[in-house]
Amino acid sequence: MAESETSKAKPRPIVRLGTLLISHSVFVSVVCCVSGVLALLLLPILAKNTYISENALMPGSASPMLSNQDASDANRLVNDLSELSSKSNNAGIVQRLVGRYISNLGAEVGYHQFHPDLSRFHPLHFFSVPDTGIVQENINCSCHGVNVIGIVRAPRGDGKEAIVLVTPYNYTNSGLADHLSLGVAYSVFSLLSQVTWLAKDVIWLIADSQCGEYASVAAWLRDYHSPAFSGFGADNAHTCDVIATHHDVKENVAMDMSSPDSFRRAGTMAAALVVKVVDRNEPFEDSLGVYAEASNGQMPNLDLINIVNYLAVHRQGLRVKVRKLFSLLDTKWLSFLAEILESLGSIARRLNPQWKFGIPAADYVDGTATLLGSLYYQALGVPTGPHGAFRDYQVDAVTLEFSPRHYSISKGHTEDFILRGGRLIEGVVRSVNNLLEKFHQSFFLYLLTSPSKFVSVGVYMIAFALLVAPLPVAAASLYAKANRLDTSLDDAKSFSPPTATVNELVISAGSWRWISAVKKVLIVHLWGTTVALLPYFISQTPSLTPVTKLAVWGILSLVCLLFPYFFLGSPFAGVSGTEGYKHEWALLKSATISAAFIGLCLMSVINFAMAEFGALLMVPMCLMVQPLKLDLRAGTLQNLARAAINLVLAFIGFPPATYYILKSTFGSFDGINIENFWCWVESLWSWNSATYLFLGMVHLPCWLLCAQILLRS
Repeated sequence: MAESETSKAKPRPIVRLGTLLISHSVFVSVVCCVSGVLALLLLPILAKNTYISENALMPGSASPMLSNQDASDANRLVNDLSELSSKSNNAGIVQRLVGRYISNLGAEVGYHQFHPDLSRFHPLHFFSVPDTGIVQENINCSCHGVNVIGIVRAPRGDGKEAIVLVTPYNYTNSGLADHLSLGVAYSVFSLLSQVTWLAKDVIWLIADSQCGEYASVAAWLRDYHSPAFSGFGADNAHTCDVIATHHDVKENVAMDMSSPDSFRRAGTMAAALVVKVVDRNEPFEDSLGVYAEASNGQMPNLDLINIVNYLAVHRQGLRVKVRKLFSLLDTKWLSFLAEILESLGSIARRLNPQWKFGIPAADYVDGTATLLGSLYYQALGVPTGPHGAFRDYQVDAVTLEFSPRHYSISKGHTEDFILRGGRLIEGVVRSVNNLLEKFHQSFFLYLLTSPSKFVSVGVYMIAFALLVAPLPVAAASLYAKANRLDTSLDDAKSFSPPTATVNELVISAGSWRWISAVKKVLIVHLWGTTVALLPYFISQTPSLTPVTKLAVWGILSLVCLLFPYFFLGSPFAGVSGTEGYKHEWALLKSATISAAFIGLCLMSVINFAMAEFGALLMVPMCLMVQPLKLDLRAGTLQNLARAAINLVLAFIGFPPATYYILKSTFGSFDGINIENFWCWVESLWSWNSATYLFLGMVHLPCWLLCAQILLRS
């Protein structure tokens, strides 16, 4: 009696729940996918107002100390630079002028010669900063620059911490906006050289942007964190064999230096601000653009953006902007959705005034454009400014881009503009100076819907989790159905005559057919890895044009695909014979879905934004795929509709097609140009973007496997 009760014991609740989900996998998949898309569309409504998490920052607690005299001195530097640029493009003269201004403040002056790194793909350098030896092999000798560095030692500090101000400046081709950038930064640096409350050293880096803004900052950071015991740029000079040029540059810029061979350093960097002025002729008011995205979707601590936004809006009256997708602002479907959500919000407030669901339609449209812009630029994995170089060293940094009104700079009001911009930078420096430790209180994982609203990681992960949740359920359901089919065939065969030994051997091996499916998936993913590595060898021939490189890449990829073809047979042919083998594609689909689930989850750890876009593309494609022959043979309207949807999803999921579709969606489509696709891919690997690895090692293999299932006979 006890044995019968034990044998009839109910399984555990978690097992019963899993069985229930697997048995209703289609319903679960539809509900989760629709809920995931709706959760993504509701993120602008769920966004919260930003707030200062670290109490020690105290933005705006002290009155600005930057005076009109500081602004006047900075304006004098602007005028001197404008006069020099109109007479001569000699970089050495401008560098000596800037160094003399810094030296007159009593600050330390240093010069840093560098050669930028080549944008060269290397498969082993994606998630690490190259060491000095590797960098010397990757030096671009065709361009060299000299950074000017000024350092103010903190009277109340111990030299262990520093705040960095960066001003990109092209010494040979500069305009009024570049001169104003130096003027704003100089006004703050001049003030900080006189104050007594400074507890952290201040470094002012005038980055030579002749070879690129990011390259100059990255070169200085690399040498700052990798001490060299040789002279002034000796390694680079020796590598590039430019001893004469090195001597000339050193002679030009080091006239006022007591020890030109010393590399000036301060303490550990607490934060960095990149200050730029652009001449966009704002019609109404001065504005401030904040750029925060670094490599692979990394973001600075939200508190840094919060204090910039608070001081700019509430102290200096600037209009703060963050990047958005302007092409979405005029789309009809988004406006229609915003009106529906606004109506639902008003109904909810009538039912219960405490329900704060819904926002005005205009705010929803603007918030969605900003949110998708934040997702898009994080997903690319490419820094949006020189601040990205600091994030590679775990230093919080943002780029502040001032856009003055035309009136501010054309009517002789440059001092007023310098005063406003300088006081903003002063307030941010003062807040960071109050910190006793690194930024840690606020969020590092977030999406912006406006300069003053954000979506935290705990909210936006819900949409991603709902999108990928059906994948393991569908994979388990397909595997369970295949096993039930094998079991039924085994039971039927057990009553057959013993002469059918060959068929028995085939059926007994049916339970191991999943190994063949997993082997195919593994080999295709190895092929994707090979495809991702091919550009490293193609780029060794620089004489090829982008179109030729893309053609060579495609041909070599097809050649590499022939090896799995010979090992596994035709990928589009099914196995004839028993009824169980007619569903072999189901096991391959189950293994493909499992691989896609693993790849998306791993990518969400590296770059969540790219994982979100990947889930939107891959999840419907993997769940819907089925051999076209089955749908066409059935001939019903439902089957024909599914076949059409599968063809559309397969077309959209092909990486080049995805690139052009997204480009046209975001309003920058200028026709189908094959060269543009190669340049885009090249930019991804040159910036060590994990998006490139995801496309080559996860997305492309899953697309090929889905295409095999779709065309299977």
